[in-house]
Amino acid sequence: MAAEGLYLGLMSGTSADGIDAALVAFAADGACRLLAGRTFPWDAATRAQLLALGQGGHVDSLDEIGTLDVAIGEAFAQAALRLLAQAGVAREAVRAIGSHGQTIRHRPHGAAHDGRHPFTWQLGDAHVIAERTGIATVADFRRRDVAAGGHGAPLVPAFHAALLHDAGEDRAVLNLGGIANFTLLPAHGEVRGFDTGPANALLDAWCVRHLGHPYDKDGAFAAEGLVDAALLVRLLDDPWFAKAPPKSTGREHFHLDWLEARLRGDERPQDVQATLLELTAVSVADALRRTQPQTRRVIACGGGVRNPQLMRRLAAHLDGIALDSSAPYGLDPDFVEAMAFAWLARQCLLGRPGNLASVTGAAGPRVLGVVHPA
Repeated sequence: MAAEGLYLGLMSGTSADGIDAALVAFAADGACRLLAGRTFPWDAATRAQLLALGQGGHVDSLDEIGTLDVAIGEAFAQAALRLLAQAGVAREAVRAIGSHGQTIRHRPHGAAHDGRHPFTWQLGDAHVIAERTGIATVADFRRRDVAAGGHGAPLVPAFHAALLHDAGEDRAVLNLGGIANFTLLPAHGEVRGFDTGPANALLDAWCVRHLGHPYDKDGAFAAEGLVDAALLVRLLDDPWFAKAPPKSTGREHFHLDWLEARLRGDERPQDVQATLLELTAVSVADALRRTQPQTRRVIACGGGVRNPQLMRRLAAHLDGIALDSSAPYGLDPDFVEAMAFAWLARQCLLGRPGNLASVTGAAGPRVLGVVHPA
């Protein structure tokens, strides 16, 4: 199959703030360019349901899960069609859609954390997406990696490596989504990647609870507070931070109940927000020092790049390391993950691996995704 052409990536991450849609043009050599990108917000009721499920909430029936699976698929399909309409591109011009879906559980060590029956679960019926759009849809990217003994996450490092590796410089790519994760790109050597801990997920959840806003615009709420050093120690004392890669996590671990179990109860909300922001900055910097201390440049992407307070604290803790946005490298920081799933769809159709075993811990490279024909 020809490699060049248009692909469309769809992504809704841990923060569940919306569906990121990216229309990407690929050349035969793998070079890519974002033609159009937009985020389509979830309605408030659906987002509340997704957040509750993502942090361990229960459902009343299988009917509820089945209904949500189709509803998410419908929303993803509409996001794809709206983006194409706004870009003035006919659906027939798109070779395939790569749909991540919405993660509602990520248990790479199994539900009992005993290593038995590991799984990861993303909703968003790809049959619905293919039917509504008339475009071949590739979905269910993570489960093959889990079946091969991997974490099924993070998957984006393979895309980072293809586009951002530099033979003259040790780099790291930092994704600041709901969860923060690194891709380590040494000038020479094996690519690695792993989650470092919470980023926007906890910041957003605390902001919703105390301000009613979906996120902390410009980090203003955190800027009003002071870091609670004792609370920060209690948060960092979670054994997860000390685990060696490969490792991955999600809202099912780092959620408000996790936070509240570590609060005294008399903290000022803005001080907690400042401490959560500091938690992200410290855990990111500590993880990089432990795994690739020779790093000379960190390239940041994801929604957290839009938080100047977070970027300032990261720069402070990454003292001596250049911190850039991915924008100067031709990758809009808001749509890197959606672009990655367009790339993963292309990899699947070409019969090429989409994972990096050095990142996920899988037994080896695997072609990821299930194709749902147009």
